[in-house]
Amino acid sequence: MIARVQPLTRTRAVRGPFDYRLNAEQADVAVGSLLRIPFGAQRALGVVVELAEHSELEPERLAEPEAVVGAGLRPDLVALAEWMAREYCSTPARALSLMLAPGAADGTGARRVLVAELTDAGEQALGNGQTRLTDGQRAVLTALHATGRTPAAELGTGGLRRLESRGLVALKRRVRPRRPVKHAVGSASVIAPPLTADQDAALGALGHALADAHPPPEGFLLQGVTGSGKTEVYLGAVEATLAAGRSAIVLVPEIALTPQVLWRFQVRFGDIVAVLHSALSLGERHDEWMRLRTGEARVCVGPRSAVFAPVENLGLVVVDEEHESSYKHEGDPRYDARRVAWWRARHSGAVLVFGSATPRPESVRGMRRLALPTRVDRRPMPPVEVLDMRGHHQPLHPETRMALADLRRAGGKAILLLNRRGWSNFLSCRSCGRVWLCPNCDVALVLHRSRNQNPPTRPDQARPDAEWAAGPSGFVACHHCGHRELVPERCPSCASVSVARHGAGTERIEHELHEALGSDPTHPFPIFRLDADAATLDARAGTLQAFEHASAGVLVGTQMVAKGHDFPGVSLGVVLDADQTLRFPDFRAEERTFALITQLAGRTGRGVGGDRSRVLVQTLAPHARPIGYAVRHDSDGFVADELTRREVLSYPPYGSLIRVICSAPEEGLAREAAGALHAELTGLDAAVLGPAPLFRLRGRWRQQLVIKAQQRQPAIDAVGRAVATVAPGAARRGASVSVDVDPQ
Repeated sequence: MIARVQPLTRTRAVRGPFDYRLNAEQADVAVGSLLRIPFGAQRALGVVVELAEHSELEPERLAEPEAVVGAGLRPDLVALAEWMAREYCSTPARALSLMLAPGAADGTGARRVLVAELTDAGEQALGNGQTRLTDGQRAVLTALHATGRTPAAELGTGGLRRLESRGLVALKRRVRPRRPVKHAVGSASVIAPPLTADQDAALGALGHALADAHPPPEGFLLQGVTGSGKTEVYLGAVEATLAAGRSAIVLVPEIALTPQVLWRFQVRFGDIVAVLHSALSLGERHDEWMRLRTGEARVCVGPRSAVFAPVENLGLVVVDEEHESSYKHEGDPRYDARRVAWWRARHSGAVLVFGSATPRPESVRGMRRLALPTRVDRRPMPPVEVLDMRGHHQPLHPETRMALADLRRAGGKAILLLNRRGWSNFLSCRSCGRVWLCPNCDVALVLHRSRNQNPPTRPDQARPDAEWAAGPSGFVACHHCGHRELVPERCPSCASVSVARHGAGTERIEHELHEALGSDPTHPFPIFRLDADAATLDARAGTLQAFEHASAGVLVGTQMVAKGHDFPGVSLGVVLDADQTLRFPDFRAEERTFALITQLAGRTGRGVGGDRSRVLVQTLAPHARPIGYAVRHDSDGFVADELTRREVLSYPPYGSLIRVICSAPEEGLAREAAGALHAELTGLDAAVLGPAPLFRLRGRWRQQLVIKAQQRQPAIDAVGRAVATVAPGAARRGASVSVDVDPQ
């Protein structure tokens, strides 16, 4: 038997698969098996992508795999990797690497610990009272009698060895699963609450599709206003999927949102729910992956990488907050988890559900729509007021300050959104105009002042004003490569001490709130900050738990505060610098602005006091189109308008975009590689824009081409052929080529 193996290499120059001869002891090797193989003068890991009876080479010329390594992939994931390699102009090896068991390349396996168990003789020794035992030995046997088995380290290995020598205890190596910490964030109930008529209708449509052998290939778009109960529909659909003996994948847009969604699913379905995301330890990810691979867990919850969960008999794929750009992967292959979810659902006969209050125009046009037009508590959406910031030079509008002061007196809660972290956008010298730039990237360094970047995890940990008054000057950092410097005391160009700070980030807003609201120990009004400066998932989950349990306070943060959180009692929402995203040169800029305001507005007005809620939008562009639609909560109107505009301009969904980026340590090499690609694409029935320079990133110069095509697949195929031709030669000179299909 011949195994055709794809070596897991990063280089584009190596194109497999390669044939290997299987010996008699390797009869169990199948498609998806992970092998350690001789590869040239080295050893490598490879995945079996096909089995064959014969090879084009003579059998004696073929090498044999050295060993089968760990758990392999299911055949459907091997097929998915081959599709991804074509769809995203990458290589099968890079796609397969995304799907392996976490730690497979490093030999990570199950954790085995020494465990003590009580023997029959030990049971008799406890009961008859005649066996000589010290008080400590009797306590150990009593503990084992109560627990059945206990890790030896908890009871003292030396004493257990003496008991083992007397036959009273057995010591064995047992697998001890590494389970992620559970975070009780948000409300969750074991029993499903009564559904509204709209929820019931949506769940009924999904139920019919789940029972159908051929569900709609385009999938369903669950479009519901914030607070309309989309998650409860997901839970009902998962319940129906499990009842049919099938498995489900539920995707969320960010790791920070995972604890709240995961908690609701775990409370409802128990230990058959697993979680996959990069914030877990390698061992935890491995064990959760194995629970899914073996069928012990049948529901996977997680951000975009969870779309590769190795579940068997997939019946449902849910993509929550489907409008979020975080579903796009930045590494090679630059896959879109939404499109990968579509492929998995279509090739598994599974039902696909996208959900959002602000869906993408592509989804509105291409999917079956299920509507949830009202909130479950029948409360109206909060009124949205636009605050014109033209002529104002402070981050908080006077009306915002008054609203926050009123909220403090009333003891309420607020969420403030500013989609920019740090203290100030950049520093400049007032004398000579110097701007502090990253030495590796052509971007300004951002000022951070916080001594400890992790936000508080309890209400009593909110930062006091005194810390800010006595705080350090901080540091400036690049948000692309991580470069950091101390805040300069004077300009190195002209020696001036007149260094100015420009703009405001979440750190400064937190400080402004402390100054505006003051501190009163008798009436605590804590201020919490949630942004990417919180280094761990535990820190972010702790902040959300603290804000949820606080009787009053303010949560200030970046866009992650507007994503899917359900906090009753929030009566004030504020969007700062709402037109910030409009200033990006991106055809999706208006869509993102509308979604950001609408999503933040949806976090307010839930629960008691919801009818007294309000949303304030601070902007320098009060008459901008997306802001006007957001004020009216008019998602349908905005999407219809946006589709008309995109059809005229041939933007998605009426056309496809492909971006190719060439990078190199020297500017000329990047330009040369981009020029070669442009020449290879001559004659393509599509607009090829560029090459054009991009800002330097992580010490590498970059050039880009953008292909704008009416016919998606021919354009992808042409770009793939061009990259395969140019990339190997460019790589030998230090240049790299990456392809971004459907760039975000």
